[in-house]
Amino acid sequence: MSGLVGNGERLILASKSAARQAMLRDAGVLFSVQVADVDEDALKRPGVDAAALAVELAQAKALAVSRHDAEAWVLGADQTLVFDGGLISKAPDLDAARVRLSVMRGRPHALHSGAALARNGQIVWSGVDTATMEVRDFSDAFLDGYLAAEGEALLSCVGSYRLEGLGSQLFDRIDGDYFTVLGLPLWPVLAELRRAGVIAA
Repeated sequence: MSGLVGNGERLILASKSAARQAMLRDAGVLFSVQVADVDEDALKRPGVDAAALAVELAQAKALAVSRHDAEAWVLGADQTLVFDGGLISKAPDLDAARVRLSVMRGRPHALHSGAALARNGQIVWSGVDTATMEVRDFSDAFLDGYLAAEGEALLSCVGSYRLEGLGSQLFDRIDGDYFTVLGLPLWPVLAELRRAGVIAA
């Protein structure tokens, strides 16, 4: 595929997220994918700051892959969601997604998207961005139709929604960057990839 390449540097995305892959591809970035083997639950300690956790998870993923391919640049990314003062994880099934979205109806939550770049088994950059999401007071009929249309794809999304799909209708307002909501603080990531020579400056 075509891309705005740098000086022959290789980039690996340590994430299976289709949204993150699409963002990088659409931005003209050349990369390969290698899913990191990280025990995320072990890092989710009680009382941990959600924004810091997003960065820590991103760093863990970047390092896990970088240790096996020291010459490549490795981009790790992760996202955390805070609702009503607590950290929310991905729903295990559609019934749980229904309950979660019902509770979030008419109320705000925060999404933190963390990213980290590693090389030679070391973190060379990391960052986080936050978006505040105002969920609208949608009807039960809309929720039923939404869950039926989106199906189990929602189980891979921390908030049980995909903003780039029908999930956009769940919200009244969003304060923050669109890419951050999708799962990657894209502007800072692109700036760092330019600085590293992975993409053209």
